[in-house]
Amino acid sequence: MATLADSFLADLDELSDNEADVLEEANDDVANMEEDIDGDLADIENLNYDDLDSVSKLQKSQRYIDLMQKVEEALEKGSDMSNQGMVLEDDPEYQLIVDCNGLSVDIENEIIIIHNFIRDKYRLKFPELESLVHHPIDYARVVKKIGNEMDLTLVDLEGLLPSAIIMVVSVTASTTSGKPLPEDDLQKTIDACDRALTLDAAKKKVLDFVESRMGYIAPNLSTIVGSAVAAKLMGTAGGLSALAKMPACNVQLLGAKKKTLAGFSTATSQFRVGYIEQTEIFQTTPPALRSRACRLLASKATLAARIDSTRGDPSGNAGKTLKEEIHKKIEKWQEPPPAKQPKPLPVPDSEPKKKRGGRRLRKMKERYAITDMRKLANRMQFGVPEESSLGDGLGEGYGMLGQAGSGKLRVSVGQSKLAAKVAKKFKEKSYGSSGATSGLTSSLAFTPVQVFISSSNLTFFRGLSSLILKLMHISLAAELKALTSRRLELFQRSRGHKNAA
Repeated sequence: MATLADSFLADLDELSDNEADVLEEANDDVANMEEDIDGDLADIENLNYDDLDSVSKLQKSQRYIDLMQKVEEALEKGSDMSNQGMVLEDDPEYQLIVDCNGLSVDIENEIIIIHNFIRDKYRLKFPELESLVHHPIDYARVVKKIGNEMDLTLVDLEGLLPSAIIMVVSVTASTTSGKPLPEDDLQKTIDACDRALTLDAAKKKVLDFVESRMGYIAPNLSTIVGSAVAAKLMGTAGGLSALAKMPACNVQLLGAKKKTLAGFSTATSQFRVGYIEQTEIFQTTPPALRSRACRLLASKATLAARIDSTRGDPSGNAGKTLKEEIHKKIEKWQEPPPAKQPKPLPVPDSEPKKKRGGRRLRKMKERYAITDMRKLANRMQFGVPEESSLGDGLGEGYGMLGQAGSGKLRVSVGQSKLAAKVAKKFKEKSYGSSGATSGLTSSLAFTPVQVFISSSNLTFFRGLSSLILKLMHISLAAELKALTSRRLELFQRSRGHKNAA
C-alpha cells in the first residue's frame, strides 16, 4: 500500500510532465505566429502602391462580374410579377437585391481607395486641389480634365464644379507650387480616374435596379423613406425580415458613421443619424426639429417594414397613411404657441378683498418673527468691519452685534405679548388651586411672592369689600356721636359750676 509521501511524489512527476507539454505547445504557437507575421510583412513588401491593379481589385473579382451581369439582365427584363405569391425570402429577385446592397457598399469603399491613390499621385502637380474639391468623383473628373495643364484659363471646368469653386480653383492654380507630372505618373492617374468613374456608373446602375424593385419588395417602406433609403436600410440590416425584427432605435442608427471633427464644435453636427437623414422628410424639416423627426421616421419605417415582411398591404396604402401622419406631426410641431389672452383690468375704486387673518395667524406671525438679534446680525454699518466667528472676516459674521461698546453679543429683547401670556398661564397652573372643593379649602393661595385670587370668587370679594366699608362707616359714625355727646356733657358741667360761683 502506497504511503502519503509516495502519492505526493507521483503527483509532482505528473505536474512536471504537463509543464513540459505546455512549454512545447507554447513554443509551437510562437513559431506559427512568427511565420504569420513574416508572411504578412512579405505581402506588404510585395504590394506595389504605384500599380493601380494591386490597390484596386474589386472590378476583377468574379463576384462583381456576376452581380453586374445579373443586374443588367434584370434591368433589360423588367419586373417579374409572377413571383408575388412566393415567400419573400425565397424570391430570387429579393436575394439579388440583398447581394446588390452589399456590392454597393463595396463599391463605395473601392472608390475611396482609388481617390486616395489619385490624391497621392496628383499632389505633386496641384497640392491645393484636394482641399478645394472634397467629393471623390468630382475630384477625379477635375483631375482628368486638367491633366498636366498649368494655365487653367485654357481648361473649361463648366458643368463639373459650381462657378464659385471654379473661380477659386483658377486663382489657386495660378499661385500653386506644383510641377507637371511625368508621363508615366500622369497616365496612371488618368487610368485611376477612369476606374473611379466606371465604378460610380456601376453603383448608379445597381441603385437603379434596387430602387426599381423596392416598389415590389417593400412598397410601404419605400413610400415613407424613398426607394434608395429603403434599399440601403435593407442591405445594412441583412434583409427585410431582419429589418422588421429590429427595434426603431436601432433602425435610426443604420448607416451612422462616427465623424471626425478635428477639434471643432459638435453643436451643428448630426450624431446618431444614419441613412434616415437622406430622406426627403428629414431634409425639409427645420434643423431644430430634425432629431425628433428622425425618431419619428425610424418608428414609422419599422412599422412599414413589418407590414411589408408579411405582405400585409402590397398596394402601399398603409405607407401613405403613415407618411401623412408624419407630415401632420411635423406641421403640428412648427405651429406657434397660443397667444396670451389679455387679462382684464380690475374694477376701478373697488374695495380690497378680505384676506384671511385672525388670532391664529397673528400668533403664527409673532412666533416666527425675526428677532432683534438676527436683525442686528444681518445689518452692517458703513465703513466699520464686522466681527466674525473665526476672525479676519472668516466664518459667520456678527454684523452690528456688539458694536455698541459693551463687548457682548447679547441684546436685551423685550418680552413679547405671546410669551407673556404663556408665562401667565404657566404660573396659574403652577401656583393656583388644585380644583378640589371642600369646606376646609379656600380659593386664596398665599405665597411669599404674590397673592392670586381666582376669577370665580372675584364677585364675592367685591361684595365683601363693600360690606367692610359700610361697617367701617357705621362704626365711625357711632364713635363720632358718642364723642360729641361726651363733649356736650362736659361743656354743660363746666357752665353749671360757673353759675354757682
